[in-house]
Amino acid sequence: MSRESRENREPDHDGDGSGGLPEYAERVLEVAELIPSGRVMTYGDVAEWLEEGGPRQVGRAMALYGGAVPWWRVVRADGVLLPGHELRALDHYREEGTPLREAPRSAEGHVPRIDMARARWDGGGEEHGR
Repeated sequence: MSRESRENREPDHDGDGSGGLPEYAERVLEVAELIPSGRVMTYGDVAEWLEEGGPRQVGRAMALYGGAVPWWRVVRADGVLLPGHELRALDHYREEGTPLREAPRSAEGHVPRIDMARARWDGGGEEHGR
Protein backbone atom coordinates (compact mmCIF):
# COMPACT_ATOMS: atom_id res chain seq x y z
CA MET A 1 0.00 0.00 0.00
CA SER A 2 1.34 3.39 -0.92
CA ARG A 3 2.06 6.18 1.50
CA GLU A 4 -0.80 8.19 -0.01
CA SER A 5 -3.23 5.31 0.54
CA ARG A 6 -2.20 4.93 4.18
CA GLU A 7 -2.43 8.66 4.78
CA ASN A 8 -5.90 8.78 3.30
CA ARG A 9 -7.07 5.93 5.53
CA GLU A 10 -5.44 6.87 8.81
CA PRO A 11 -6.50 9.54 11.31
CA ASP A 12 -4.34 12.54 12.14
CA HIS A 13 -2.67 11.24 15.31
CA ASP A 14 0.37 13.46 15.00
CA GLY A 15 -1.70 16.55 15.68
CA ASP A 16 -0.15 18.74 13.01
CA GLY A 17 -3.36 18.98 11.00
CA SER A 18 -1.78 17.45 7.91
CA GLY A 19 -3.84 14.27 8.12
CA GLY A 20 -0.63 12.28 7.64
CA LEU A 21 1.18 9.82 9.82
CA PRO A 22 3.96 10.75 12.21
CA GLU A 23 7.28 10.37 10.38
CA TYR A 24 8.55 7.56 12.62
CA ALA A 25 5.34 5.57 12.19
CA GLU A 26 5.55 6.01 8.43
CA ARG A 27 9.08 4.60 8.45
CA VAL A 28 8.01 1.62 10.61
CA LEU A 29 5.15 0.83 8.22
CA GLU A 30 7.49 1.04 5.23
CA VAL A 31 9.73 -1.61 6.81
CA ALA A 32 6.72 -3.83 7.58
CA GLU A 33 5.75 -3.69 3.92
CA LEU A 34 9.24 -4.87 2.86
CA ILE A 35 9.12 -8.10 4.89
CA PRO A 36 8.55 -10.98 2.46
CA SER A 37 5.56 -13.28 2.74
CA GLY A 38 6.30 -16.14 5.13
CA ARG A 39 8.99 -14.21 6.99
CA VAL A 40 8.99 -11.98 10.09
CA MET A 41 11.02 -9.29 11.84
CA THR A 42 10.90 -8.55 15.54
CA TYR A 43 9.99 -5.13 16.91
CA GLY A 44 13.66 -4.76 17.86
CA ASP A 45 14.79 -5.78 14.36
CA VAL A 46 12.66 -3.01 12.86
CA ALA A 47 14.09 -0.44 15.30
CA GLU A 48 17.62 -1.60 14.47
CA TRP A 49 16.88 -1.39 10.73
CA LEU A 50 15.67 2.19 11.21
CA GLU A 51 18.59 3.01 13.52
CA GLU A 52 16.08 4.80 15.72
CA GLY A 53 13.79 3.99 18.63
CA GLY A 54 13.41 0.60 20.19
CA PRO A 55 10.99 -2.32 20.33
CA ARG A 56 8.40 -0.40 22.37
CA GLN A 57 8.33 2.51 19.93
CA VAL A 58 7.93 0.13 16.99
CA GLY A 59 5.19 -1.75 18.84
CA ARG A 60 3.35 1.49 19.55
CA ALA A 61 3.56 2.58 15.92
CA MET A 62 2.28 -0.81 14.78
CA ALA A 63 -0.54 -0.79 17.33
CA LEU A 64 -1.74 2.67 16.31
CA TYR A 65 -1.15 2.60 12.55
CA GLY A 66 -0.30 -0.94 11.43
CA GLY A 67 -3.73 -2.10 10.32
CA ALA A 68 -3.08 -1.19 6.68
CA VAL A 69 0.18 -3.17 6.38
CA PRO A 70 1.08 -6.84 7.01
CA TRP A 71 1.16 -6.33 10.80
CA TRP A 72 1.49 -10.07 11.47
CA ARG A 73 5.04 -9.98 10.05
CA VAL A 74 6.31 -7.74 12.89
CA VAL A 75 6.45 -9.93 15.99
CA ARG A 76 7.72 -10.48 19.50
CA ALA A 77 11.26 -11.86 19.75
CA ASP A 78 10.04 -15.00 21.52
CA GLY A 79 7.71 -15.92 18.64
CA VAL A 80 4.55 -15.73 20.76
CA LEU A 81 1.61 -14.55 18.69
CA LEU A 82 0.15 -11.12 19.39
CA PRO A 83 -2.32 -11.49 22.28
CA GLY A 84 -5.88 -10.92 21.15
CA HIS A 85 -4.96 -11.41 17.49
CA GLU A 86 -3.61 -14.97 17.60
CA LEU A 87 -6.20 -16.56 15.35
CA ARG A 88 -6.11 -13.83 12.70
CA ALA A 89 -2.31 -13.91 12.69
CA LEU A 90 -2.29 -17.71 12.57
CA ASP A 91 -4.50 -17.65 9.46
CA HIS A 92 -1.98 -15.32 7.76
CA TYR A 93 1.00 -17.45 8.84
CA ARG A 94 -0.57 -20.63 7.52
CA GLU A 95 -1.58 -18.96 4.25
CA GLU A 96 1.96 -17.60 3.75
CA GLY A 97 3.78 -20.72 4.90
CA THR A 98 5.48 -18.99 7.84
CA PRO A 99 7.44 -21.60 9.84
CA LEU A 100 5.66 -22.39 13.12
CA ARG A 101 6.47 -24.47 16.17
CA GLU A 102 3.64 -26.45 17.67
CA ALA A 103 2.68 -25.42 21.17
CA PRO A 104 3.26 -27.86 24.01
CA ARG A 105 0.10 -29.41 25.43
CA SER A 106 0.67 -27.42 28.60
CA ALA A 107 0.42 -24.10 26.72
CA GLU A 108 -2.80 -22.21 27.20
CA GLY A 109 -4.95 -22.60 24.09
CA HIS A 110 -2.29 -24.77 22.38
CA VAL A 111 -1.50 -21.87 20.02
CA PRO A 112 1.71 -22.42 18.05
CA ARG A 113 4.62 -19.96 18.09
CA ILE A 114 6.59 -18.65 15.18
CA ASP A 115 9.75 -20.67 14.56
CA MET A 116 12.04 -17.65 14.83
CA ALA A 117 15.16 -19.53 13.72
CA ARG A 118 13.55 -20.28 10.37
CA ALA A 119 11.12 -17.37 9.89
CA ARG A 120 13.23 -14.36 10.93
CA TRP A 121 14.21 -12.07 8.06
CA ASP A 122 17.31 -9.91 8.28
CA GLY A 123 16.61 -7.79 5.22
CA GLY A 124 19.03 -9.75 3.08
CA GLY A 125 18.59 -9.38 -0.65
CA GLU A 126 16.81 -6.05 -0.26
CA GLU A 127 18.24 -2.56 -0.41
CA HIS A 128 16.82 -0.40 2.32
CA GLY A 129 18.59 2.86 1.72
CA ARG A 130 20.85 3.07 4.76
